[in-house]
Amino acid sequence: MPIKIATAQYPIRYHASWDAWKNYMEQWIREATEKQAALLLFPEYGAMELVSIFPTDVQQDIQRQLQELQTIYPAFCRFFGEMADRYSVIICAPSFPVAAGQHIYNRTHVFAPKGHTGFQDKFFMTRFEDETWGIHTPPKVLTLFDAGWCRFGVQTCYDVEFALGARWLCEAGAELILAPSCTETLRGATRVHVGARARALENQCYTAVSQTVGEALWSPAVDINFGYAAVYTTPDQDFPEEGILLSGEPQAEQWLFAELDFDKIKNVRENGQVLNFRSHASLSYQYREEEVVLQTVRLY
Repeated sequence: MPIKIATAQYPIRYHASWDAWKNYMEQWIREATEKQAALLLFPEYGAMELVSIFPTDVQQDIQRQLQELQTIYPAFCRFFGEMADRYSVIICAPSFPVAAGQHIYNRTHVFAPKGHTGFQDKFFMTRFEDETWGIHTPPKVLTLFDAGWCRFGVQTCYDVEFALGARWLCEAGAELILAPSCTETLRGATRVHVGARARALENQCYTAVSQTVGEALWSPAVDINFGYAAVYTTPDQDFPEEGILLSGEPQAEQWLFAELDFDKIKNVRENGQVLNFRSHASLSYQYREEEVVLQTVRLY
């Protein structure tokens, strides 16, 4: 049976208070679930809009805001856990810069009903994250999320431009790769979307992109945002000939809804016009200096 997902073209908003943000976010969640979406995908660094509830001097200091965000991190997790339970939906929340010891990791949490939860840290940092902002590369742990109706992984923004993570996740059983993203320009957005299309082709799977949109000039970290949501497939039998299931209007503030049929993924991997996924099994992927650990989180 096809499953509907919703992927966001999400604006970074200025919020007067924590409660104002919660009400705004719940409106987005309610809108998607009213259309029977079973999984909601928010973009990378969508949580940075929470900096707006801090004093102005914090808003303008990209190092200090990372530390102040830690004070509301537990409440952020509780809120999305409550939303997942209240609306009986899986939520891939906006990524959050999380302090772990002396480091800050770009962490995407996945929340499901009944308290099931897990996360995926971004592996590869962009130059801004690495050289200016101080976001760190984490220990290499890949998380496979088992929703019951499908298994999926998260490859955050720059990560989806590389084949390794998505390949290992799909070898472990993933049929869907989520790519939350935050980019400033059409070039940046294009790199992410080209990467997502390549991952769908290589692994004969679905990929879904969510991106931030619009301006937030009060924020030095996410001031300019260009993006759009999309869902990609392999261009093979029973799928669109160009491998584009849906693509949103750039910069519009909206949900993009797509129905995914995972029986088609199984079929194309076994009986496709080409067998990219099977052929990739003959290739060897590895990190030169680190071991990658793959774990599974059950969401039901």
